[in-house]
Amino acid sequence: MSDRPAHIGQPHLRHNALRHLAGRGAYVSDLQLPRMLHAAFLRSPMAHGLITALDVEEARTAPGVVAVFTAAELNARCKSWTSGLGHFAGMVSVPQNILAEREVLWAGHPVAMVVARSRAEAEDACERILLDLDELEPVSGVDEVLLPGAPLAADGLESNLCFRTELKTEGVAQAFARAAHVVEGDYAFGRHTPVTLEPRAVVADYTPSSGQLTVHHGTQTPYQFQDIYARQFGLPDHKVRVIAPDVGGSFGMKLHLYNEEMAAVAATLILHRPVRFVADRLESFVSDIHAREHHVRARMALDADGTILAMDVEDRTPIGAFSAYPRTSVVEGNQSIRLMGAPYRMPDYRGELKVLFQNKVQASQYRAVGHPIACQVTEALVDQAAALLNIDPWEIRARNVVPDDAYPCTSPTGYQFEKLSHEKSLRLLREMIDYDGLRRDQAELRNAGIHRGIGLATFVEITNPGAAFYGVGGARISAQDGAVVRLTPGGEVHCAISVTEQGQGTETIMAQIVADQLGVNPDQVKVTTGDTDTTPSGGAAWACRGAGIGGETALRAGRKLARRIAEIAGAVLQADPDTLALRDGAVVDAATGVERLTLAEVGRIATYRPETLPAGTDNSLSVAQHFAPTGYPFGFTNGVQAALVEVDVETGMVRLLKHWVVEDCGRIINPLLVDEQIRGGVVQGLGPALFEECLYDENGQLQNGSLADYLVPMACEMPDIIIGHVETPTEDTILGAKGVGEAGTAAAGAAVMNAVNDALSPFGARLMQTPMTPARILAALCVGQG
Repeated sequence: MSDRPAHIGQPHLRHNALRHLAGRGAYVSDLQLPRMLHAAFLRSPMAHGLITALDVEEARTAPGVVAVFTAAELNARCKSWTSGLGHFAGMVSVPQNILAEREVLWAGHPVAMVVARSRAEAEDACERILLDLDELEPVSGVDEVLLPGAPLAADGLESNLCFRTELKTEGVAQAFARAAHVVEGDYAFGRHTPVTLEPRAVVADYTPSSGQLTVHHGTQTPYQFQDIYARQFGLPDHKVRVIAPDVGGSFGMKLHLYNEEMAAVAATLILHRPVRFVADRLESFVSDIHAREHHVRARMALDADGTILAMDVEDRTPIGAFSAYPRTSVVEGNQSIRLMGAPYRMPDYRGELKVLFQNKVQASQYRAVGHPIACQVTEALVDQAAALLNIDPWEIRARNVVPDDAYPCTSPTGYQFEKLSHEKSLRLLREMIDYDGLRRDQAELRNAGIHRGIGLATFVEITNPGAAFYGVGGARISAQDGAVVRLTPGGEVHCAISVTEQGQGTETIMAQIVADQLGVNPDQVKVTTGDTDTTPSGGAAWACRGAGIGGETALRAGRKLARRIAEIAGAVLQADPDTLALRDGAVVDAATGVERLTLAEVGRIATYRPETLPAGTDNSLSVAQHFAPTGYPFGFTNGVQAALVEVDVETGMVRLLKHWVVEDCGRIINPLLVDEQIRGGVVQGLGPALFEECLYDENGQLQNGSLADYLVPMACEMPDIIIGHVETPTEDTILGAKGVGEAGTAAAGAAVMNAVNDALSPFGARLMQTPMTPARILAALCVGQG
């Protein structure tokens, strides 16, 4: 087999980049099928109400309309679903179904579905539907939702508490009692929503003659949805095929179950024609998940030398009227309180989480689930402590991070860390940014009335989740991945793998990994993803698991095939397979490198002349491999970020001047793609820190549900992002890779908040709410100067 990694660790361009640049991408929203119909939905204009009348008869006779469905017709085709995980003891959520039956639970809740020859005709027909609602008092606050007598977000709830948990070590009270210093703050994080390049899209197509349901779905988890569609609609697994072609961004948003996709499936089962739904931008704001509304009260205890003793955190996070299915909306808050203080050798901790119901769009998992909240709160308190003790922000972190030689260790929240590199990362960052020089420049500019700030943020990222992540809770979400690798008769390689591609470069890194095992160039490896009929089942793409779990699967499959090729070549050459290796598209003598047989010749003999091989020789050129992590529950990564900003104290405007990231994702497979992921993640973290927020009024109405009013970061506003790397491979796998997709998002907001507050420090102002809009900055300045 190949014994020299020639491609792992090298910067190969993404395989699909040229195809996309040429406009040859194949997205669900581009798909056209014969006899295809288009769906549109009538949605509730109220946040909470009772349906008193629903008349669809005029819509049925509208031009182009094929069918109009209400809950009576559509919900009967589908089992209801209730969100919950066994390890979240006491969690509650109401049962859900496709269309609202009696009660509407948020402004945007689908009430009726129109299926027509075109989307325009379906939308026109929706306007002919008569809907009468009796308005109920919406649940829209935070503190007041748990008060006695508070209105309930949904019928069937006994309270507006979805879930509560508390983590606590024995020494928390004593730590605060003996602390020389305590810093604290109340932090608020605004709701925001993924704004993917491609909106949610689905084309469902049922063939009654064969009983086959094929769903073309813009999703990152086709195997999860194959299972959901089969179970909810009473179909055999093998009669459900989910195809996820090119996907224009997911970020966690496209792994949740949504009413509209389920409606499309139900409609095709009834009509026996393909049914298409593509969300437009306006309805995306009231149907896609929202994320990360948190209200956190936190304090940190330190001794006289600035050593962190303990943290005490209370996190209240509203999620909408129900928990998202099947992964729940609790995971966000659960990871938030468990990642608090993660980089630091803090012995004691208390964290309380309350997940709350409201009559708003469901909130659930989004890129870097819980990480930005934990990082922002922790790092803000560390900066407050540094200011209180007159210690440099870099120095207080260097004193308190878990030493690199202290692993393995367990955090006070129960997370087990195999090996991280906080000290090494901090040292590298200081060199990269010329920290002392930045501080000198900052002081000189302040004398000239220019207010710049430097912000630091250490972080820990969850990757490579094992079965304990969802399997222990009973969710049918796989922790394993599968790969089938085969040698073609012409000597090329095909890899079908369960990890999916959303633009992050999955196909490229799998080609690199397999190529190294088989001694070929990555261009000779074709990778197939995203089709439940043609790829083996697996977890697919979520929680930064693609490289670490999918990559390990591909590596092991490649090695298994390499051994098979060596055995066939050994039979042909009458040589011991152990003396052979695969290099440069050929079987060579391992000791001398002399070519003995090309892979194309091995493929030809095994495929077309197997009778020439000795009896008993296995001539199959395909191997299958499945892999699930069995060591540490998670493959944690770590790093540190720094931000340089300039704040105009007259207008409150923030200029992002430069951003740095040092990141340790274990073994790097493709540095070019790693840097792409980090830069994209940083931008996605800067969005909610400075721009993005879903604004609601007291009636539960979204006030800025369009791209004319909802701000997203633009290229002209983003700084240069400089990246450095530390590599600490995990020993749980041969490959040693961990994930990287959420690292940039995890700490970008924390670094920028600390930088803004650093710039405002001469005025006694401090921001503890995101996004840090100009209005909020000016208000903080008024308080600071008041």
